[in-house]
Amino acid sequence: MLSHPTIDLLTQLGLHGMAKAFQDLTTQPEARSLEHGEWLGLLLDREQTLRRQKRFEARSRAARLRHDAAVEDIDFRSPRGLDRSLLLGLTSCDWIRARHNLIITGPTGVGKSWLACALGQKACREDFAVAYHRVPRLFSALALARGDGRHARLLKAIARVDLLILDDWGPERLDDDQRRDLMEIVEDRHERRSTIVTSQVPIDLWYEIIGNPTIADAILDRLVHNAHRIALSGESLRKKRALADGAAVPA
Repeated sequence: MLSHPTIDLLTQLGLHGMAKAFQDLTTQPEARSLEHGEWLGLLLDREQTLRRQKRFEARSRAARLRHDAAVEDIDFRSPRGLDRSLLLGLTSCDWIRARHNLIITGPTGVGKSWLACALGQKACREDFAVAYHRVPRLFSALALARGDGRHARLLKAIARVDLLILDDWGPERLDDDQRRDLMEIVEDRHERRSTIVTSQVPIDLWYEIIGNPTIADAILDRLVHNAHRIALSGESLRKKRALADGAAVPA
């Protein structure tokens, strides 16, 4: 039958979505009434959908996000100062296209990392390259890379991603190497790529964390001046969930 060599040919050409759609349509009696153009449109639509899904899966694996989070699951009910209109605007990813930054601050447990990962996952769905790093581990990785000759290559990889998530910034004061590394990262990405920073420390105390006033001025000027800001507040959501789970268990 014609369908078998056609499916084989589509598969050989790497058009797996079209091959599966062709196979499905041949089993549907109502598809016989479709015009050739309608058939082709359905095949192309399935191929596009499959390729988009594969790109998202590859982006998501490469991002190594800490949380399996999605913007559709954001909890606006908890009283933590979350601005719904601002956040819904951020989910469009237009701020990434405009090469703006985002700073999320607030006490521990209020969902800073989860929120950053949800926006990172949405960026993957929009076909942006994303990388997630906890700041302490990133500095450790850069220190090791400095010793084995991979330092410049690692910095270059960080500079290339469309969205860099720097999670858990502070409160430890930076040493000289860490200040230089942070300056390089921020300089490479300034007005070229977007960065999310999450921190328990308010922005006005970041000068103390960086340590050197001149470098602090340079870093914060590049990082903060075009940044959207989310300042969360309230009690730890993790603590509330633990209490709720505990209350649900019979004594």
